[in-house]
Amino acid sequence: MRKIILSVLGILIIVGAIFLGEYLIDKNQRPRPKFKKSIKTVFVKEVKNTEIPILLTANGSLVAKNKIDIFSEVQGVLKPSKKAFKPGTKYGKGEILLSVNSDEFYASLQSQKSNLYNLITSILPDIRLDYKSEFKKWESYLQSFDMQKAVEKLPKFNSDKEKYFISGRGILTAYYNVKNLEVRFSKHQIKAPFSGVLTEAFVTPGTLVRVGQRLGEFIDTSVYEMPVSINAKFADLLKVGNTVKLTNLGKTKSYTGKVVRVNGKIDQISQTINAFIQLKHSDLKEGMFLEASLVAKSEKNAIEVSRKLLVDNKAIYVVKKDSILTLKDINPVYFGAKNVVIKGLINGDRILTKPLPGAFDGMVVKINKTK
Repeated sequence: MRKIILSVLGILIIVGAIFLGEYLIDKNQRPRPKFKKSIKTVFVKEVKNTEIPILLTANGSLVAKNKIDIFSEVQGVLKPSKKAFKPGTKYGKGEILLSVNSDEFYASLQSQKSNLYNLITSILPDIRLDYKSEFKKWESYLQSFDMQKAVEKLPKFNSDKEKYFISGRGILTAYYNVKNLEVRFSKHQIKAPFSGVLTEAFVTPGTLVRVGQRLGEFIDTSVYEMPVSINAKFADLLKVGNTVKLTNLGKTKSYTGKVVRVNGKIDQISQTINAFIQLKHSDLKEGMFLEASLVAKSEKNAIEVSRKLLVDNKAIYVVKKDSILTLKDINPVYFGAKNVVIKGLINGDRILTKPLPGAFDGMVVKINKTK
């Protein structure tokens, strides 16, 4: 009896332990969390293929079309002028920019003029005897000879005999010596070849100027050019006379120019070609940085979208059946700085207007219909 009672108690204890263990396990087991399925909302727009103009954007700095470096061809002390030879000074066409002291050179020029005058005077008696028909013109030339003015051209020779006679007396040599000195004398004054402004000045009055010395820089402020580099594949599309729109860096001002020259050589390293844009405006200054937009060509049945929407530069997401995101291959025609012109979409296709993080082909989305 005792063994039977102990056996029964042992079985009861084992059964109770099993039930107690299951109870404790069930009590400590946490329920699995239930997640709500999240569907992202996207913004879309319908594709409307049109003719898209291809705009080539390029940057560059303005350069004055007419610009000269001022050099001295003679030596002497720089004389004071009516206007201060300093950057920012404006000069009209033909106005004196610089004047170099020429007293010594002027005396040498007058000496050569006097020598020519004496030579012509000395041959007049011989001309009266041997060339009576030519005497009047040489006498008139001598009477009109003015030491304070530029020497006039010698009378025209009517025969070889007269020419040989005049040349044999050294008159031709003396005449061309005077004309040479007159040209050199004129270079003591540097005049403005066009109306403009002085941008650089390296000398002041009283400075000794030497031959070949750079004195300053003078530019025409009415016309400017801007060189820009364009991809070589558009070289055949660049035409002289094309209108170009330009803007400053802040996009606050816009200007209009035109292509005046296209370089015939392509840069081998960058594979670009230089085009030169000419423009006029009172607000422009040399060195100003501008951005140009050149209309190269137009693409039919195309659409322009943000470059951020492309996937590997060859596909774009399209929403199918109002909820399925589908990756569709496209043909990029032209890549701009921010946008890209693409072909291959059908009118009515709905594409994303903003990039969707974590997007994948077949993803379920919800279209935001709020305008």
